[in-house]
Amino acid sequence: MKKIISKKLSGFSLIEILVVLMIIGLLTAVVAINVLPSQDRARADKALADIRIYEQALELYRLDMFSYPSSDEGLQALTQAPENHRFKDRYRQGGYIRKLETDPWGNDYQYKRPGDNGPFDIFSYGADGQQGGEGMDRDIGNWE
Repeated sequence: MKKIISKKLSGFSLIEILVVLMIIGLLTAVVAINVLPSQDRARADKALADIRIYEQALELYRLDMFSYPSSDEGLQALTQAPENHRFKDRYRQGGYIRKLETDPWGNDYQYKRPGDNGPFDIFSYGADGQQGGEGMDRDIGNWE
């Protein structure tokens, strides 16, 4: 007589695997719902912080050069001396900031003098890169 040896195979059933995948999917959805809006707010906050840094650099520029850069000179005047400025010998060695950053959406910050909201306006067009908009597409500027 032969003895029948029963071997029990171990592993996960299809139902167990599907339950685990469903739990992972639910956790991913909860994290995405809570984290993605925070990323948008963080980008807007970074843009506003960058604008504040540019404002401070422009004030230092004004103290040395007796006026803000013109719209034509733009923010570039903070990194290198304007060619035809009558006080260019007073320009701070090394400039007023190391380099011009782009906004969190990869677009250049805009500079306008005289500004609509003060002596100058520094602003980002927001996520859409175009003037105006609402929500994340709204313009973010030094008037906020």
